[in-house]
Amino acid sequence: MVKKNRIIYLVVACLVSVCMSSQKLLKSKADQQFNKFAYVDAIKTYERIFAKGYKSKEMLQKLGDSYYFKADLDNAAKWYGELFAFTQVVAPEYYYRYAQSLKAIKDYKKANEMLVKFNQKNGNDLRAKLATAQKDYLAQIKKNSGRYTIENAEINSEYSDYGSTFSGNKVVFASARDTGGFFNKRHSWTGENFTNLYSAKIEEQGALSTPERFGGALNSKFNESTPVFTKDGKTVFFTRNNFLNKKKGKDAHKTTLLKLYKATIVDDKWSNITELPFNSNEYSVAHPALSADEKTLYFASNMIGTLGQSDLFKVALNSDGSYGKPVNLGTTINTEGRETFPMVTNENEIYFASDGHPGLGGLDVFVAKEQADGSYQKVENVGEPINSSKDDFAYLVNTSTRIGYVTSNRDGGQGGDDIYRFKETKKLECEQFLTGVVTHKETGLPLSGARVTLSDANYKVLQEVLSDKEGEFNFGKVDCGTKYYIKTEKPEYNTLETATITQEESGKSFVSVELEKIQKSVQTGDDLAKAFDIKIIYFDLDKSFIRPDAAVELAKILDVMEQNPTMEIDVRSHTDCRQTAKYNRTLSNKRAKSTIMWLVEKGIAKSRLTGKGYGESQLVNDCGCEPTNESNCTEEQHQANRRSEFIITKL
Repeated sequence: MVKKNRIIYLVVACLVSVCMSSQKLLKSKADQQFNKFAYVDAIKTYERIFAKGYKSKEMLQKLGDSYYFKADLDNAAKWYGELFAFTQVVAPEYYYRYAQSLKAIKDYKKANEMLVKFNQKNGNDLRAKLATAQKDYLAQIKKNSGRYTIENAEINSEYSDYGSTFSGNKVVFASARDTGGFFNKRHSWTGENFTNLYSAKIEEQGALSTPERFGGALNSKFNESTPVFTKDGKTVFFTRNNFLNKKKGKDAHKTTLLKLYKATIVDDKWSNITELPFNSNEYSVAHPALSADEKTLYFASNMIGTLGQSDLFKVALNSDGSYGKPVNLGTTINTEGRETFPMVTNENEIYFASDGHPGLGGLDVFVAKEQADGSYQKVENVGEPINSSKDDFAYLVNTSTRIGYVTSNRDGGQGGDDIYRFKETKKLECEQFLTGVVTHKETGLPLSGARVTLSDANYKVLQEVLSDKEGEFNFGKVDCGTKYYIKTEKPEYNTLETATITQEESGKSFVSVELEKIQKSVQTGDDLAKAFDIKIIYFDLDKSFIRPDAAVELAKILDVMEQNPTMEIDVRSHTDCRQTAKYNRTLSNKRAKSTIMWLVEKGIAKSRLTGKGYGESQLVNDCGCEPTNESNCTEEQHQANRRSEFIITKL
C-alpha cells in the first residue's frame, strides 16, 4: 500500500514537474514574443498560463502591456486590475497606464485616484504635473465638446483603416484590408495584414468614394502609412517599416522599426524612393506632416532627445533639397507619454494625438497655436465627439470647409481602427479683442490722430491705426495669451512703446497709453520733479548723503536749471515719522542742505537755491508715529515719506 501510494506520488510529482517545466517554456516563449512586440501571440500565451492558475507580477505587467500597446484598453484595464490586486509594488508608470485604461471603460473616478498616486510616486513627471494642474480637465473637455458632427466615413473594412491625408481631390489612407492577393503577410504586433496605401475621391460634403489601391511602388510587402503630399502632388513623404531596395533593416534587438521615406513623381509613377537622413535602425521615425509653406516637416519619433515614449519633432526642408537638424517641439507639446500623428494647418495650429495630456482615455486629439517665435500656446483637448474613451488620432481638416477626417478604435466601428468624417461647426478658439485709448499724460484729455502700431513678440509689425477723436484705437481680434508691443507716436509728444500680454480666455484686453509733451510748460509753484516725471529723491534711513540712484535724478534737476538760467527753486526735504519730531527736523534740514550742496558743486549758483527741512510734518500717507513714536507701516510706506521736492519760485 505504501509502495502504491509512493508510485502515485511519484507520478503526480512527475506530472507537476512536467507541467512546471512546460509552463516555464511557455512563459519564456511569451516573453520573447512580447520583447519583439508580437503582442497578439504573447497575449494568447500569457492568457493560457493565467487560466492554468499561474501568475506573477512580471507576467501580469506584460499581459496588461500587450493589450495596452495594441490599443485594446478595455482588456488592458482588466489585466492591470489583476496586477494591482496581486501587488502594488510596481513602477510608477503602471499607475499611469492603469489610469489611462480605466478611462477607456469610463471609470474616471478610479482613474483619477490612480493619477493622484502616480503624482505622489513620480511628481517630476510632466504628465503628473499636468494632471495636478488640470484637476478639472473633464469639465474643460466638456466645455470644448459639442463642436462637431461626426459619422463613419463609409470606406472602412473589417480590418484597420487609419491615418488619412489630402492629395488633390482625394483622401489617401492606410489599410490592412485583404485585397485577395495570393499571399498576405500578417503582422505579429496586430495579427492583421501589413498595411498598404489606398485612396478615395472626395465627393459632396466630404463623402468618400469606393477605395482603390494607391501609390504603386510606394507599397511594399511591409507596412506603409501616413503619407503627406506637397501641394503640387509631385512629392510625398510617408512612413514604412525599415525596408528599401528589398533589404530589411533591424535594430540591435532584431526588430524592424519605422522610417520616413520620400518619393517623387516621374512619368506619372512614384519613383526615387529614398529614406530621410535622420532615420536610424535604432529608433522609429513616423507620421510626417508639412507646414503650410512646405518649408518644415513635422514627425513623431523616439530618437535621442525624446522626452517620453514618442515626441513630436520638426526639421527644416532647405531649398537645396537638404534637411536641417531635427528639433524637439518642447514640453508644451511633448510629455513622458506618447505624442504622435501631427497635422499642421495654414492657421498656425498643430493638431496631434497624445496620451500624456489629460484626456478621455487612450489617445486624444489636441490642438495648440504656434507663436511668431516658434513656441506654442497652451495645449487644448478638442473635446467630444472627436475624442472618446478609446484611441482617437490622425486628425485631418480642410480649413476652408471645416470638413475633415479622424481615426478611432471607438466602440461601434467596423474594424480595429476606422476613419470617421466630421464637420466642425464651431472653432475651438479663444477670441481676444485688443483696444485702448491715448491720452495727454498731464491733463488726461484724449489725443486724436496718434499713430498706434501693433507688433508681435519679435517686433514684426502687424497693424497700424490712428486714434479717433476720443483717443481710442482698436486692433480687433488678436491671439489669446500672447505678448504684443504697442508703439504710439504723435508730433510734439514723446514716442512710447508699451508691452502687453492678452488674456488666455475670450474677452477684451484694454491698454491705456499716456503721452508726454516733448516741451513742457511750467509755472511758479510747480514741483519740478512732478512736471518732468523725475523720480523722488530718496534717502536711506537716518542718512543725509546722496545715494547713487538719487544722483541720477538730481542730474535731471541740474539739466533743467542749466537750460533755464533764471529759474530758482526751493528744495523741500521730508522724513518719515520714526524718531522724534525734533530729530526728524534736523535730519531733513541736513538732507535739504546735501541736495543744495550737490547742485552747487555741479555749477548752479547758490543764490538760485533755497531749502528747508520739514521733518515729519508733511507725510504723504497715514504713517504717523506720534505720540508713541511707533508705527505698523511697512518700510516701503515709510520710504515714501523720505523725499525731496523742487518747487519753482522764479522763472
